[in-house]
Parts: sequence; C-alpha cells; structure tokens
Amino acid sequence: MKFRPCIDLHNGLVKQIVGLTLSDASSDAVKTNYTTDKSPAWFADLYRSDYLVGGHVIKLGPGNDSAASEALEAWPGGMQIGGGITAENAGEWIDRGASHVIVTSYVFTNGRIDEERLAKLVKAVGRERIVLDLSCRKKGEEYYIVTDRWQNFTSVTINARLLESLAESADEFLIHAADVEGKCAGVEVQLVKKLGVWSPIPATYAGGIRDIGDLQVIKDAGKGRLDITIGSGLDIFGGTTITYRDAVVFCGKGERSL
Repeated sequence: MKFRPCIDLHNGLVKQIVGLTLSDASSDAVKTNYTTDKSPAWFADLYRSDYLVGGHVIKLGPGNDSAASEALEAWPGGMQIGGGITAENAGEWIDRGASHVIVTSYVFTNGRIDEERLAKLVKAVGRERIVLDLSCRKKGEEYYIVTDRWQNFTSVTINARLLESLAESADEFLIHAADVEGKCAGVEVQLVKKLGVWSPIPATYAGGIRDIGDLQVIKDAGKGRLDITIGSGLDIFGGTTITYRDAVVFCGKGERSL
C-alpha cells in the first residue's frame, strides 16, 4: 500500500474542501476545511523529498492552471494532474511535467461512458498516461460513478466487469468515496473490499481517512492491493488526527502486490 499525496487547488490556493459542497451553482456553498499559505511548489517539494511518486494535483474549478503548473515544475514526472482534462489539452499537461492525466467528467457524459471520447484520449496521450477517476456515491447497495464535482449520478455502477473493461484504456484508477470525502468520519469499508477484489490495475482510494487505524482498515479490507490518498485529516492540511510523517512511515512498511 502506497501513500499518494495530494495538492487540491481552489482559486489558485492549496485547500481542503468538503467534496459535495463544491458545485458550479454557487461558491458561497463551498465548505473549506483548510486553506494554507504555503505554495503548491512547497508541497510538491515535500513529496519529492520522500519520493512519494504518483500523487495528485487536482484543479477544483477555474483559475488554477498557474498553481498546477508550479507544482508540476517542482517535480517533473512525479505527480498526476486532474480537473478539466480533455483529449485536446491532455498532451499539454504531460508536456508541463505531469506523469498522468486524471479524467472523469470528460469520459462519463450524459450519464454513461463516452467510448469515443475515451478512445480519443488514449490516442492523444496513450493508455499508460491515463488515470480514470471513478469517484462514486452509494445508492441502495451499489456505488455509482458521479461527475461534475460529484453532483451528478451516472447510470454506471462500479463492478468487476466495468473495471476489467476500463483497465484496457487506463494505467490506474482513482476512486474517491464522495459521500465521506473531506469529513474525516471513517472510510467506506464496503467499497474498499470490492475494489481490493475487483481492480485489475493499480487503484487509489480516498475518502474519510482519519488516522492510522483507518489505514490499517484499508490495508486489511483491501487485501493490501489499494493505495491511499489522505487530505483533511493530515497535519499539513490543518488536521489533528494523523501526521504526514506517520502516514509516510506506515505506508512504507509494504508495497502493493496485484
């Protein structure tokens, strides 16, 4: 299990936001857990010093391109980029230093998988440069992929057949449990169990992680096959329940084995 760190950008600043409060309708509704005065490059340098490869720079809305570029320039090839990625601009972000591009809404449109767009993206940068963000919310007993800042449900549920199919067009999966994202209220254990069994390629789980105990839950429930991202709980983002250093040390105990 590897620690995949994050740099979430909102209005050009590194922030931690409660995921479901972010929408296009009104910026007044956004609930911010933490805003730091440190630069995106500061965080990228920190992750680089611990060689935490494959972290995520996420642009939460417009006005974040310069900040994202700053992070990628601080560690060329060390981090991935997500937020507003399309087949038309994906190559530009690879050129700016991203190892991968992360996409959701571009590929999942009108409530379904847009096979044409996905093929276009693969042609633009190659399967080996693509991370599919399969962030989801629970409805009944199923987890449905959600788009547009996690506001809109698609008709696509996460299951073994879907992951096998999408793995043909992606190098990794990134899955936020959107219902618990940013709340530090515990992980979606049922989802973790499913992903640990179903994912045929590297997958990273995010959402609700509070402390080292939750990391152990993910490691056990996911059979050691999932990587993790931690946001609001970390001390470097104002959290009080888990330190960045402890997370690095814990995840350094073992590697993922697919």
